[in-house]
Amino acid sequence: MRLAPLLLLVAVACGSAEQAPDPNASATLSIRTEDGTVSLDVQVADTQAERQTGLMGRESLSPYDGMAFVWEEPVVSWFWMKDTLIPLSIAFWDDHGRIISILAMDPCTEDPCPSYGPEEPFVGAVEVGRGTFERHGVALGDRVELTVSNG
Repeated sequence: MRLAPLLLLVAVACGSAEQAPDPNASATLSIRTEDGTVSLDVQVADTQAERQTGLMGRESLSPYDGMAFVWEEPVVSWFWMKDTLIPLSIAFWDDHGRIISILAMDPCTEDPCPSYGPEEPFVGAVEVGRGTFERHGVALGDRVELTVSNG
């Protein structure tokens, strides 16, 4: 699996998905859009270290790859792109699995870097290469389901 870069700016409680994924597990993030379902292969960032590193340093990202960040409880937090080399898009979803915000993020190598996040609480976020959501018709209100399989 390949992933998309990003860094968690504000340290939040080190929550994890309802069942903490095995680091070797594969995960699929399905997004139900008006035109059908988009499936992304994602790595799940469920530890503080993984969230802080995100997809920093990556030079490329496949079109259906990304990184999902998950929490047990809704949080308000911000992401930044420090030392991220490729432009990304990020979508945030609430505790009902509904996308509440989609943002474009630019690479940043100097301090201070801008921070990105919704004003309302979320339980998950997924980073993908810039333009992936637009190409597949992903929009606010679409539904997200994360499926983790060990193996």
